[in-house]
Amino acid sequence: MSNEFLDRHLGPNEADIASMLRAIGQNSIDEVISKTVPEGILFGNQMALNEGLSERDALALATQLAAENIIATNFIGQGYYGTLMPSVIQRNILENPGWYTAYTPYQAEISQGRLEMLLNFQQMIVDLTGMDISNASLLDEPTAAAEAMMMAKRANRKNKSNKFLIDTNTHPQTITILQTRAKPLGIELVVKKIQDDDFSDCFAVLMQSPGTNGEVRDLTADIDKAKSHHVLTIVACDILALCLIKTPAEMGADIAIGNSQRFGVPMGFGGPHAAFLATKDEFKRMVPGRIIGVSQDVLGNPAMRMSLQTREQHIRRDKATSNICTAQVLLAVLAAAYGIYHGAKGLKKIATKVHLKAVTLANSLTTAGFQLENKIFFDTLTINTNQATTLFHQAQDQGINCRLLNNTQLTIAIDESTTTTQLSQLASIFDISLTHKAQNSVLNITRSSTYLTHPVFSLYHSETEMMRYLKRLENKDIALNHSMIALGSCTMKLNAATQMYPISLPGFSSLHPYAPAHQTKGYQQLFKDLEYALAEITGYDAVSLQPNAGSQGEFAGLLAIHAYHDSRGDSHRNICLIPSSAHGTNPASAVMAGMQVVIVKCDESGNIDIDDLQTKAEKYADNLAAIMVTYPSTHGVFEVEIQKICDIIHAQGAQVYLDGANLNAMVGITRMGEFGADVSHINLHKTFAIPHGGGGPGMGPIGVKAHLAPFLPGNPLEKNSNAVSAAMFGSASILPISWSYIKLLGKQGMQRSTEIAILSANYIANELKGYFPILYRGDQGLVAHECIVDIRPLKEKSSISEEDIAKRLMDYGFHSPTMSFPVAGTLMIEPTESESKREIDRFITAMISIYAEIQKVISGEWDKDNNPLKNAPHTALEMAEDWRYPYSRTTALYPVESLKQNKYFPPVKRIDNVYGDRNLFCTCPDITEFEDTPI
Repeated sequence: MSNEFLDRHLGPNEADIASMLRAIGQNSIDEVISKTVPEGILFGNQMALNEGLSERDALALATQLAAENIIATNFIGQGYYGTLMPSVIQRNILENPGWYTAYTPYQAEISQGRLEMLLNFQQMIVDLTGMDISNASLLDEPTAAAEAMMMAKRANRKNKSNKFLIDTNTHPQTITILQTRAKPLGIELVVKKIQDDDFSDCFAVLMQSPGTNGEVRDLTADIDKAKSHHVLTIVACDILALCLIKTPAEMGADIAIGNSQRFGVPMGFGGPHAAFLATKDEFKRMVPGRIIGVSQDVLGNPAMRMSLQTREQHIRRDKATSNICTAQVLLAVLAAAYGIYHGAKGLKKIATKVHLKAVTLANSLTTAGFQLENKIFFDTLTINTNQATTLFHQAQDQGINCRLLNNTQLTIAIDESTTTTQLSQLASIFDISLTHKAQNSVLNITRSSTYLTHPVFSLYHSETEMMRYLKRLENKDIALNHSMIALGSCTMKLNAATQMYPISLPGFSSLHPYAPAHQTKGYQQLFKDLEYALAEITGYDAVSLQPNAGSQGEFAGLLAIHAYHDSRGDSHRNICLIPSSAHGTNPASAVMAGMQVVIVKCDESGNIDIDDLQTKAEKYADNLAAIMVTYPSTHGVFEVEIQKICDIIHAQGAQVYLDGANLNAMVGITRMGEFGADVSHINLHKTFAIPHGGGGPGMGPIGVKAHLAPFLPGNPLEKNSNAVSAAMFGSASILPISWSYIKLLGKQGMQRSTEIAILSANYIANELKGYFPILYRGDQGLVAHECIVDIRPLKEKSSISEEDIAKRLMDYGFHSPTMSFPVAGTLMIEPTESESKREIDRFITAMISIYAEIQKVISGEWDKDNNPLKNAPHTALEMAEDWRYPYSRTTALYPVESLKQNKYFPPVKRIDNVYGDRNLFCTCPDITEFEDTPI
């Protein structure tokens, strides 16, 4: 097998592979796979795909496809705008693996850089909206609107109505996603002009400000009227407009939602972008998604963490308030950095320039006799003309995209990237010339409050200072550019630079998601290639690339199952069986899809209890809709009975949803679509190399068998289309990463990657088995792509917990494996195929060294409460101060020799989560609080 890129992608070389095989007592990779994967589903490599390309050829092909997209001058707006990403941000964040390869900040002590920037994001959103608290991002604006709708339903205890009112002047994609989300929950949507409504029969109302036609009006009276009927109010807002116009809070709104895309993030044909949800303090414990808060470490120093983590799906499961288990961290970081770099004055200057360009165009049009729908606007004009369709097509013929609102209305949106030349070209379409440059605003409802007054928004306006600030934050975190991140179920593999390169190509990054099809031929070919490849890899018949997260893929797959049953007259089927070991998003997604969750037991080996499954499948036969099963199992083994599980479900007329989180153990070896599954989501940010971005972006396309294909998500611009994302192809601009991954590895390379991932996991299990029990194995003694080490026996003897080990690993320069999932008191380890044997051995050495440290606690040599594990992590500042521990500095900070060559120092001590939840503080603290804290 000759594949130049494969050799770069795989960590172990041939000598390493031979050594690892000897260590686990196996003769070949083929023998390992045959003993790991059940014979009945060991299909071999049946993928009709080409062999891998060289990096040079893959880049050339990606560049060619990007060039086939036409970058028109865009005046479409509708929630997406041209913007200018400062080069210092592009180079130091977007294109920097120190930022894009980090994991979700569950281990806060080694995530302080990301957490600080997310706190900056929250502060920025709070300031601009005027609300009290904001989350750390959501997937897109329509998703934020849907989450706000469900939050309002829970929060409004005084109003028992089941109707949700949407103003007609709302973006159409938002209305569509709200329809998708409301239907399974039985919420009745009413779309009408809110000025004509008395709000007497709805629990909440959504208004857009500015409206989708560009209208800016004071919503205060409508909000006051709604409040008199105990109706909660949600305002979808534009954060650049909020630099000038009255805020949702000033108008009295309860919730503000929106998108931060126009703060320096390219449109990217639809994403990824960081949406937000901000609200009043009284609703803070109902906010969906993640919230970053300020707590303190054990020494009392301020430290950041994810707050209110008890709301996460893996704890609340079917009682979770949302299935959103991730965020758009990298995109929120980019938007926050944009806000910091420009500051309040800079943002207001940009907003004013945009507005005055719109006023200039408006004056020119009205002078020439054209009629505008709205006299008050920020950046978007709606022109009333019988020539709307003709003008729309004339503009397109000249490379200019406008928005055809209807047959008699044409909409034009100005943005930060709009030049005077482009305005003149647009004016010529209307056969007019631009009049003199506007000097005065037409806005009459301007904001009265200040914003971005925290020092962070005024300290870093020079490129030198900004560059250094970003570097300081990056240095606080552990990402893949520092060391292995062996997280079970999260597949933190190499995100190769060649795969990442295409996202910066203008042909991919600069397209508007609602651009006409003839301008997107390069993208369409890439989508076609990727859909075909994913179908070949999985054995499914059709693929939708729309879901922009794994959680949304789950939801879309369950909606397809629901719609399929409806089409057969089985709308009563609403029971979803879920194994007790399942990912927490599974039950949350099932509830969102209108299903009732019934838990199926697992046996002592971690497998689904077949008897319990059979009993419950028969008990609920008439109403059974689906089972959600993860394969290989969450316990890291290939369950032998998977085909029988599928047969039991199908015998009752139900469908099999297979969670694709662990697909990295199956590519080129078996295919879920062939062994009985009907639908799966595919985590492109796991198996197919989209980086985790510190907690997002992700992508979760779904593959389905032919009978479910008619029920895949439709066009978000069409009503009742079951769309789950604002854009037809979700976060399209990151799809070139997975496309490149497949092109580079090819048919044999992807199979080899799977094999090495399984070999590496078995090597770790073998090397650690003498120290930590391996909790689950297959019937021939091997694990799949991950292994679970049981800490509980040691904990009973020493009081050292899995959390203590996780924190101590920070002193060794490692991010902890997955902690206490799927079994409390365990660590789940997944090395992936791209970690070298040298790095794996370094991790094994760390774990064995920690085992030896635990033995010192057990023997009494170390105090059970005052030892390096209980006190971990140790910071550089402690080393410089009076040493107060009964063990040496070397023991604490340099427990193994290799650390003397490459040492990471956690910036804070162990963080007090309980303190943080009891004292919820989710905006930037005064900078003086950090004066004595190392940065």
